[in-house]
Amino acid sequence: MGEDGANSRGTVRIMRPWILAETNYGNVKVETYQVAVLALGATEPHNLHLPYSADTIEGEELGARACEAAWHRGAKVVLLPTIPYGTQTNQVRFPLAMNIYPSTLQLLIADLVESLVQHDILKIVLLNSHGGNDLKPVLRELYGRTPAHLFLCNWYTMFNDVYHEIFQERDDHAGEMETSLLLALRPELVARDEQGRLTADEGAKRPTRFDAVNRGWVSIARPWHLLTSNTGAGNPHAATAEKGRRLIDLVVERLSQFLVELSEAKLDEQFPF
Repeated sequence: MGEDGANSRGTVRIMRPWILAETNYGNVKVETYQVAVLALGATEPHNLHLPYSADTIEGEELGARACEAAWHRGAKVVLLPTIPYGTQTNQVRFPLAMNIYPSTLQLLIADLVESLVQHDILKIVLLNSHGGNDLKPVLRELYGRTPAHLFLCNWYTMFNDVYHEIFQERDDHAGEMETSLLLALRPELVARDEQGRLTADEGAKRPTRFDAVNRGWVSIARPWHLLTSNTGAGNPHAATAEKGRRLIDLVVERLSQFLVELSEAKLDEQFPF
């Protein structure tokens, strides 16, 4: 690396101080971060065409872009390294679906929150990218036990009001929405055949024998090997990169606005009201 910060190929790398994995102690020790964002992903199959890291890529990329947008508007925010594992008990029959039990994940988050509190970062956003991670109990468990204030953002719920302005069908797992997002973020990881078609099935879901469960009146931990054929739950074949880019822009706009407001908010006895 030369004195001008260029590598051997002459490319100048610009450090991103809002991403902890890329910055250094020289920067961190002079910054006063107000907000920490912890993205939580998963390692699991996504039909036949998306990578096992899909949830992790989505959370990390959306988090990085939202933190960047917020940083340039004055927010003192830092994105922590993404947790690449989540709760996979309902995909246990599929090879290399890597599981962390909810109780274990809760302990991991609690330890990380404690580290942040020791460094005077008391505003923490859990940016969840995996539907199997049920994190609201974590907020309830830690409330009152830590001076930190935790906020939960399941990014895939941030655009419910305009969902059908972008996508044809609701995405459950590796369907149109998620495939569009990966086509925009990491198209080289989306598998296609020689004709350019997705190497995915239709993502059909098998109904249970109980009408109340099928209607959503009663919920269960769905056994994914019985629900799906190849883990896909939602038809991906209408996906496009353009739809993914529209989704990214919307999530980044809404999430970055919240991060700016959170960074600027005063911590007092009435917070967050």
